[in-house]
Amino acid sequence: MDSQSVNTTEAGGPHGHNAGKKINGRKRHIMVDTMGLLLAVVVHAAAIQESDGAKPVLMKIAGRFPRLKLIRADGGYTGRLVAWAQAFGNWVLRIVKRPDSQKGFAVLPRKVGF
Repeated sequence: MDSQSVNTTEAGGPHGHNAGKKINGRKRHIMVDTMGLLLAVVVHAAAIQESDGAKPVLMKIAGRFPRLKLIRADGGYTGRLVAWAQAFGNWVLRIVKRPDSQKGFAVLPRKVGF
């Protein structure tokens, strides 16, 4: 699960300011499977935090993927969302962080299973 903030025009639709990325527009949250195939997408104002914007995505997939047990997400999804995902969907929300020494994009290793 991840999100991306994008600039938008002033005309129509929800928009907000993502102060961290200095973007005025919308944020799209997506969830993909291990092959990168889209499972769910939610678009909302960019001002909404990752952990708050993730809940509608998780609500959207509830009951649709019974074999889903583990969800990987970046550091923006830490906090109460981990416990909420466990209580709501019985999912393990694993926060995958890049090394502190890494700057910019990094391909992160993943372990098979839990």
